[in-house]
Amino acid sequence: MSAEELTPQEAARWAARAGQPLEEVRHAQVAATAQHIHSVVSVLRELDFGDTPPAAAYHVGRAERAVRAGEEKRDAAV
Repeated sequence: MSAEELTPQEAARWAARAGQPLEEVRHAQVAATAQHIHSVVSVLRELDFGDTPPAAAYHVGRAERAVRAGEEKRDAAV
């Protein structure tokens, strides 16, 4: 989909192509929803995550242990 606004006719064509034909009364709603999703994703693509690891690298508990260890080191230094 281009950065230009998605027309209701294009939304119907894309939906049919994906195997999800739409009733005509829903074309405009689907086009507006798709345009909104596109605008949100565009903003997310501009974010710089730098050294942030992917979500798959996150382990629950490990972050909590690291925070507690940092607090313990800070308390010991005082």
